[in-house]
Amino acid sequence: MEASCMELALEGERLCKTGNCREAVRYLEAAVRVGTDDLQTLSAIYSQLGNAYFYLQDYLKALTYHKHDLTLARSIEDRLGEAKASGNIGNTLKVLGKYDEAILCCQKHLEISKELRDTVGEARALYNLGNVYHAKGKSAGKAGHQEPGDFPETVTSCLKQAIVYYETNLQIVRELNDRAAQGRACGNLGNTHYLLGNFDLAIKYHEERLSIAKEFGDKPAERRAYSNLGNSHVFLGDFGAAAEYYKKTLDVARQLRDVAMEAQACYSLGNTYTLMREYEAAIEYHVKHLKIAQQLQDRVGEGRACWSLGNAHAALAHHEKALHYATLHFQISREVGDRTGEVTAQMNLVDLQTVLGLSKKGQDEDRQGRDARSRRKSMENLEFMSLTPEKQNGATAHQPLVKPLKPVNKNKKKTSSKEKLSRKGSDTSSDSGGSANSAGSNRATSNGVKLDTSQLDEDDQVQNDFFDAISRFQEKRINDQRVSFGSDDMDANKEDLLDKIANFQGKRLNEQRANVELLPGLRGHREVVDRLLASGDGAVPDDDFFEMLMRCQGARMEDQRSSFPASRPAPTVPDEDFFGLIQRIQSRRIEEQRTDAPWERPAKTREV
Repeated sequence: MEASCMELALEGERLCKTGNCREAVRYLEAAVRVGTDDLQTLSAIYSQLGNAYFYLQDYLKALTYHKHDLTLARSIEDRLGEAKASGNIGNTLKVLGKYDEAILCCQKHLEISKELRDTVGEARALYNLGNVYHAKGKSAGKAGHQEPGDFPETVTSCLKQAIVYYETNLQIVRELNDRAAQGRACGNLGNTHYLLGNFDLAIKYHEERLSIAKEFGDKPAERRAYSNLGNSHVFLGDFGAAAEYYKKTLDVARQLRDVAMEAQACYSLGNTYTLMREYEAAIEYHVKHLKIAQQLQDRVGEGRACWSLGNAHAALAHHEKALHYATLHFQISREVGDRTGEVTAQMNLVDLQTVLGLSKKGQDEDRQGRDARSRRKSMENLEFMSLTPEKQNGATAHQPLVKPLKPVNKNKKKTSSKEKLSRKGSDTSSDSGGSANSAGSNRATSNGVKLDTSQLDEDDQVQNDFFDAISRFQEKRINDQRVSFGSDDMDANKEDLLDKIANFQGKRLNEQRANVELLPGLRGHREVVDRLLASGDGAVPDDDFFEMLMRCQGARMEDQRSSFPASRPAPTVPDEDFFGLIQRIQSRRIEEQRTDAPWERPAKTREV
């Protein structure tokens, strides 16, 4: 006996609650295939399928089912269902990077929630809007590679708007005494103030987040709070406090058996001890990070670990070890396409080779290479002379076969073939310093060998005739390719051309139309289907809403540009903004860590 739609849907919901979303999708899609005439059940199935696909990171399918849910809710005038579906669509669009469209959907969620006096829904809509603006600002900030507190106005305006929504959300959930929601709001407020450079406020909110996480025994949230507190203290210059928070982050990550987060904590600790100039401790943590990165096959993480280990060993004057890690950093950066890392490693290699006295041999080899290249270039500047049959028979064994190029007179007018022929005889006899042929003739005569120029004259004549024939042939071909329009048939040609273009474009537009199944799984309820088809071509009743989305999409020209290749994932490396800070601080201290080569040190003078 086949299971009913309700039974399949309930099993799918149970699997979703246990976290087995992949198996849940099988049951929920089977429920859609069986179909139902219960509109509330079908709406719940759409919502669950959208959430399950979102969890599985199949965002396009998640978006499809959430849109089905929205279409059904608007068709039966279910305002609460419409609000929830709009919020789900907004969250999915945010993950897809469609921030402006996501804002429209979340604002629709907020508008309906206020209309229905749904305080919980209003709080969720405010929270979602804060997330979208936070993600939009953070995404724009990464493109400029600025550090927290140094973003342009376009970024800070998004982050400030996110704070407005988060603070309003926090006020409502405090009135509702929803502690879990308060913790989420505090964590996001701390992250946003951190990006704006308000590190004291960030610490305040992260401490409250940590307190609520401990209250609920939420270990992942506790780990995030410790890590965020460490980052904020680093930017305040309180490295000792930052190290203590990172150690607590490491302890919680080990309790959770999250190896990637353990590696991130080790990496942060290593960099913090480097800033404190405790290089032995820094090396200990960077080695741990390197081992985990190798275990997880995180090549980007390996490169960062080698870069940090090279700096720490160089600061301790362990130049051989520093050279080893700098070489590994260079090789890995080249492998993963990290141009900045490759250049940095190359500079470190040059410095270390200089200190170790390994650069003299490389300089000698480079000088020899330049000499060889210059010799090749001098040979390329030589021009070979044509030889007469007498020379080919060995009569000019002592004559050079090459001559230097003549300087070109740019102001000299070009002469025709007839002028060349008329002047050839006089030029070869009278101009002693002129053409190469006369110079060659004089040299040959001085050695007792007479140069026969008749063969050269015949070759020039054949060459000129050949080029004249090519010119006449090309001129005829060009005339054959010209197209002329008569005044009488100009309008007719235009009309035919425009008709063909219109027909072609109309055909292309028809090919691009998508045939979408309106509500899969819906049985009966002919009035719902009729309402969906009322505007023709199967248009859904939320045309006005999605027209706003289309206008917003049309304004986003960046969607049409080619994107850069996605960077390789680095699960053992923290966020780029913290790494950038470490890199900038360490780069300012490179000069302090360098050691002069023995031959570059000033000579010591004895005191008398």
